[in-house]
Amino acid sequence: MMKFLLSVFLLLPFLLVCVVESLLKLFIPKKRKSVTGEIVLITGAGHGIGRQTAYEFAKLKCKLVLWDINKHGLEETAAECKKLGAKAHTFVVDCSNREDIYNSAKKVKAEVGDVSILVNNAGVVYTSDLFATQDPQIEKTFEVNILAHFWTTKAFLPEMMKNNHGHIVTVASAAGHTGVPFLLAYCSSKFAAVGFHKALTEELGALERTGIKTTCLCPNFVNTGFVKNPSTSLGPTLEPEEVVNKLIDGILTEQKMIFVPYSLSFLSLMEKILPERFQAILRRKIDIRFDAVIGYKMKGK
Repeated sequence: MMKFLLSVFLLLPFLLVCVVESLLKLFIPKKRKSVTGEIVLITGAGHGIGRQTAYEFAKLKCKLVLWDINKHGLEETAAECKKLGAKAHTFVVDCSNREDIYNSAKKVKAEVGDVSILVNNAGVVYTSDLFATQDPQIEKTFEVNILAHFWTTKAFLPEMMKNNHGHIVTVASAAGHTGVPFLLAYCSSKFAAVGFHKALTEELGALERTGIKTTCLCPNFVNTGFVKNPSTSLGPTLEPEEVVNKLIDGILTEQKMIFVPYSLSFLSLMEKILPERFQAILRRKIDIRFDAVIGYKMKGK
């Protein structure tokens, strides 16, 4: 232990250099990479963040592969992307079904080509306490919100590894960094998604595939209709356009973690270092509210 602490102490000068470097980068515009011609696959593209992400990649002259379980929403997204001048290929896919994902991935490779940007966006949420959340709903939450990330990444990562080129985007949530009552299954799945992103980033580095980039998006409540009447003291509910603008900028500048709003990054840090009693007061001040089904009945109520 003493040897480890000494080695850390010797790194302090390097820490100061890194801090100064980070501060300087705040004032220097980051170089944005070109994604023209890249094949971009977006799950959950028929609605909300997925749809808006497809529009933005269409403007960047990418070839789009759009997945969603909702055929009508998918076709609407594709039609708009084509108006923007992009080629858009649609596949009705159930992201809670591993075999459907693998079979659809084979079709994409055969009909479109090798995906070089993968956006794992599809998600589900049930706003209820543990007792009111049905077992199939818990299973569905994990199947879509995290297990699907494993299956899509296993399907498309090999070609990225071969070329040492690609980008894997994980759409997580602020709920992947802090617990929220009555979002137990959702928070658990999003914590897993954040962990997936971090571990995958480290694994790619260990395998010397540094040409494959990773980005994780963690927004506050977004106006997609999945959560009814959300509010917090951190600001108004976000619109998909605002969140996706931050996401696209983060992808093009190869940011690893994107918080929307940015203040969430400070709250995430404070949760790691502040005393629990203070954190409890802080959570009350943030005042997270939304409509939820409560199955547990307290005495006297």
